[in-house]
Amino acid sequence: MPVVTIRMAEGRTLEQKRMLADEITAAITRTFGVDPAVVTLFFEELKTENIARAGKLLSES
Repeated sequence: MPVVTIRMAEGRTLEQKRMLADEITAAITRTFGVDPAVVTLFFEELKTENIARAGKLLSES
């Protein structure tokens, strides 16, 4: 039962998340030889004010 958590900045559309879920599920089923029904994905959307890169908050760039 593969479980994958994707953490990303908020702002992606439902269609983008659907496409990503499809691609990741396909890769896992190919690689591990499991049924897609056992693959679980969690999308954690983070506010850009809670993410910093190179010492700068993403909300301020």
